[in-house]
Amino acid sequence: MMSYNKIAVAIDFSEAANKAFKKAINTAKEFDATLLIVHVVDTKSFGSIAAYDLKYAEELKVKAKEELERLKKVALEEGVAQVETLVEEGAAKTILTSLPEVDLIICGATGYSKIEKLMLGSVAERIVRHSPYDVLVVR
Repeated sequence: MMSYNKIAVAIDFSEAANKAFKKAINTAKEFDATLLIVHVVDTKSFGSIAAYDLKYAEELKVKAKEELERLKKVALEEGVAQVETLVEEGAAKTILTSLPEVDLIICGATGYSKIEKLMLGSVAERIVRHSPYDVLVVR
């Protein structure tokens, strides 16, 4: 039977990510694994004015860190023994497929609207195709 020591869950604050978070809690408890809650501030989608981008990205990171701390408390209260958080800047597709020391990543099937998926591509699809670790996509 496969065993997981560190499980990452991708959080973009969508309904699909909420479902993935719940599944990640249960899976981390089942395997007595560390849960890594990850959010990526997608700076690739920002406009071209660099000065505003940096300020806006920092504001998003601060808000995301606060929300991930709230999720960390939820996971601990639900019985996950070890919980870590990570907020990164860049392309979600790239960062989520290069997390160190992760055995499994759990993500929602989609966090974008149908129109955005057509233009940007699916992060979940990228993770499935390029991840060096196991992937669980939650619907």
